[in-house]
Amino acid sequence: MSIKINKLEIENVKRVKAVKIQPSENGLTIIGGDNNQGKTSVLDSIAWVLGGNKYKPSDPQRKDSTIPPSMKIIMNNGLIVERKGKNSDLKVIDPAGQKAGQQLLDSFIEQFALDLPKFLDSTSKEKAATLLQIIGVGDKLYELEQEEAGVYNKRHTIGQIADQKKKYALEQPYFTDAPKELVSVKDLLNQQQEILSRNGDNQKKRRNLEYIQGQAANIQSVIDDLNRKLQDAMERQKDILNDLDIANKSALDLHDESTEELEKSIENIEEINRKVRANLDKEKAEDDAKTYDEQYKKLSLELDDIRKSKTDLLKDADLPLPGLTVAEGDLLYNGFKWDGMSGADKLKVATAIVRKLNPDCGFVLLDKLEQMDLKTLTEFGKWLEAEGLQAIATRVSRGEECQIIIEDGYSLENGKQTATETTVEPEQPKWQPGKF
Repeated sequence: MSIKINKLEIENVKRVKAVKIQPSENGLTIIGGDNNQGKTSVLDSIAWVLGGNKYKPSDPQRKDSTIPPSMKIIMNNGLIVERKGKNSDLKVIDPAGQKAGQQLLDSFIEQFALDLPKFLDSTSKEKAATLLQIIGVGDKLYELEQEEAGVYNKRHTIGQIADQKKKYALEQPYFTDAPKELVSVKDLLNQQQEILSRNGDNQKKRRNLEYIQGQAANIQSVIDDLNRKLQDAMERQKDILNDLDIANKSALDLHDESTEELEKSIENIEEINRKVRANLDKEKAEDDAKTYDEQYKKLSLELDDIRKSKTDLLKDADLPLPGLTVAEGDLLYNGFKWDGMSGADKLKVATAIVRKLNPDCGFVLLDKLEQMDLKTLTEFGKWLEAEGLQAIATRVSRGEECQIIIEDGYSLENGKQTATETTVEPEQPKWQPGKF
């Protein structure tokens, strides 16, 4: 059962003279009134009574009063909590009549419930950290976020390198007339020597042809001059003519190779190699860009897996409010970060988280609700009722939305004064658990 405030009585604390309040069990109880009448003093008194001396005001006793502060609160579980006397000593009596102390109060009272501005004033990341810790996924989500940041930074660097490689490749010239590999002067000279050697062989064959042709002419002359040796000469002529025929056929198939292209290549080798190097640089840059693109895509998939793990982690968590989550270290409610939430949503989120911090604490103190319009107040009150939460709040107003009006340190209900200032310390009534 969530523990709430059934009744409270406060005298001579800060601006309060005498105030008695019986807040609604569930929903919103608004303490209204003009400025400087004692509204906030009521909340400060509750925090002091239940939270201990760390909430004690620096000057707790009301000015112009000789009577020390006196405060009493009865909880819905019958627990009676008092502070009174010169030293405002704490007295806690449980329903069985046994005395207890601050340790018992601390066991069911969430500190943020007494000092909600402390939570409201924390940074968005601190709020998110508080939520993650109470739902038990803070450490795991932190690990995932660190992993996500590492992969994201690595992917970002890879992407930048890939872009640089692409840009470099695009800026490089490409020569379609250049060979694929660098040209060697030695290889070109060797090729030239081979051609020259073959051409030399051809020249020998030509000289051989000329020699045979000369022989044929001489033989013909011998035939003409030496008729008597005609028969022998004609026989020899046949052999020589046969050789001539072979030599002619061999000479017809000969073609000299030109060294002009090689000579040009030797002369332009530096220019050719410059083009080859440029082409190789461009191809390497394109290959590098492709490699980095593949790494970028792989890291993107890894990043998606990490983010899915984060989403699944929060999806399965026991969050205190539908629509509440954490993204990239920030608290989000219905898609809005803290600075984008309405005032009502901020209070709703803060109240839900406070309750989750300590489910036994069923109440929260809220100061200065004049920032809310009446419609928002009504919606917030209905949400509190639906959640079974009790909120005691202050508002600079005397309207119908206020259940209690504080005027000059006194509490008024329905336009009637409910407490009067005492001039001497009154005899304390005998309190019974569950009765005011």
